[in-house]
Amino acid sequence: MEYRTLGKTGISVSEVGLGCEHLQGKPAETVARVVHAALDGGVNILDAFMSEPQVRSDIGAALRGRRDRVTIQGHIGSVWHDGQYERSRDGEQCRIFVEDFLRRVGTDYIDIGMIHFVDTLDDLKTVEEGPVLDYARRLKEQGVIRAIGMSSHDPVTARRAVEAGWLDVLMFSVNPAYDLLPENTYIDNYFNVDTWRGEGFSGINPNRAALYEACAAHGVGITVMKTYGAGFLFNPGLSPFGRTFTPAQLIHYALSRPAVASALIGCQTPEEVAAALAYENASPEERDYGAVLAATAQFGVTRQCVYCNHCHPCPVGIDVAAVNRCLDTLRTGTDAQDTVRAQYAALEAHAGDCLACGACEERCPFGVGVIGRMREAAELFGI
Repeated sequence: MEYRTLGKTGISVSEVGLGCEHLQGKPAETVARVVHAALDGGVNILDAFMSEPQVRSDIGAALRGRRDRVTIQGHIGSVWHDGQYERSRDGEQCRIFVEDFLRRVGTDYIDIGMIHFVDTLDDLKTVEEGPVLDYARRLKEQGVIRAIGMSSHDPVTARRAVEAGWLDVLMFSVNPAYDLLPENTYIDNYFNVDTWRGEGFSGINPNRAALYEACAAHGVGITVMKTYGAGFLFNPGLSPFGRTFTPAQLIHYALSRPAVASALIGCQTPEEVAAALAYENASPEERDYGAVLAATAQFGVTRQCVYCNHCHPCPVGIDVAAVNRCLDTLRTGTDAQDTVRAQYAALEAHAGDCLACGACEERCPFGVGVIGRMREAAELFGI
């Protein structure tokens, strides 16, 4: 298992993590088998947004004796009322269910206190100006949580929170299909096949690309949900690409986005855990998602870098994808330019080393003008 630092938190997390959503309603034995399979395979981060009491208790039992080896995302604002999950912005309800989580999981701290499901600017305003963010900050001051997170599916709302400066970790839905979605696509339509029959898809939505770059610039680590697109990217009849992806391709796509530290995979059996963990031993060819994207009308020749590394190897050792990520981040006009410049300076080779040989452009399936971008990066970064 490879591990990555989760943004500015300093927490080291496995690049493949466990999403526990599908464990709700399962027998305690199944919960234990799935959690143990993940931990035994090197996973050290899990997300448990569910407010249902029994699954919380079962996860706690599965973690007994191993809690200190696991980074837990527990959610603030996910509550249980009359036998149903609800999202709440009531300060007292948030407190009750955070304390319930701590008690049932058998811990006195939550690594990432994830403000739950903020998908509109109006809701973000409610969170920031109401009791929820104040409560999260108090928990962090008290050491009950180590970092403040937020889960979202909306790139504009998420970016506003990132740039506000209070966010440490963002849980966001990342996969090749969602990155295509036009602005203002409502979350319920993510899973509607008719959404993908329209026109106007042309490469990655710039709002989503800007979000990833803003996270990188501000040191906000991303943990990924919906890596598999709720499974429809495995179904040729539902995939908007007309082709299916493998788990390794989708995990690699998520891990290739700027600021992503861990792809959290929702598993309900040990076999599904094993399929996700197989990513760690997959070859570059098995991880390659670029060929699938390039063969579809939605991407085609978009001249957008998707950081797929088809351009490699560079004869002078330039990590073209890393240079492009830094360039894209700086282009957002972020106020964290020093951070981006430090990331660029740390690269072993820089854009100024480019020989303009053109080999990278010949290999790029998306028609990216790599030579021009290297010249631009060399000018902007000074090396």
